[in-house]
Amino acid sequence: MARGQLRVYLGSAPGVGKTYRMLDEGWRRRERGTDVVIGYVETHKRPKTDAQVRDLELVPRAKYEYRGAVLEEMDLEAVLARRPEVALVDELAHTNAPGATNEKRWQDVEAMLDAGIDVITTVNIQHLESVNDVVAKSRASLSKRPYRIPRCATRSRSSSLTLRPKRSADAWLTATSTPRQDRRLAVELLSRGQPQCATRARAAMARRPR
Repeated sequence: MARGQLRVYLGSAPGVGKTYRMLDEGWRRRERGTDVVIGYVETHKRPKTDAQVRDLELVPRAKYEYRGAVLEEMDLEAVLARRPEVALVDELAHTNAPGATNEKRWQDVEAMLDAGIDVITTVNIQHLESVNDVVAKSRASLSKRPYRIPRCATRSRSSSLTLRPKRSADAWLTATSTPRQDRRLAVELLSRGQPQCATRARAAMARRPR
């Protein structure tokens, strides 16, 4: 059995459009005849993102009781039993609730890939260990977050990182509420991931007032 393909929508910050793009790609693939399901999505009640779910099939979530609360997680076993061609899995760096099959969502994704299921997922760039040090220089609080995904989770011959500059760099560079320190950080992170995008980001930053 061939290992599944991994596609990652990588963003420089929350709210730059990763989930929106993931859902849109899943719907377009479904329209072309691919068997696509949503393994897990978190829209944060954003109307435009909610609308992107459209009529895509949602695999029911698993529920776990923890300290008097009921937590919902992706049901890995249900996705594996359903065996779609493509699964959409939001928030790759998420830590699962106690009692789930795996501690981390990226481990769930690895299981799907091993089962021959293609996965489209999302992640913020600060959760990649290879660039976490850059984030930590500018924002010390981010380096303390307990759920970083290892670099190996997004690197293999069958994986690809998709960077959307209009949805990531430009969102940071043109936001009036974004400190210039963070805009410089976005440029440095982009330059590590995709140099041609960094060129656009630097040009956009140069047009902003100091």
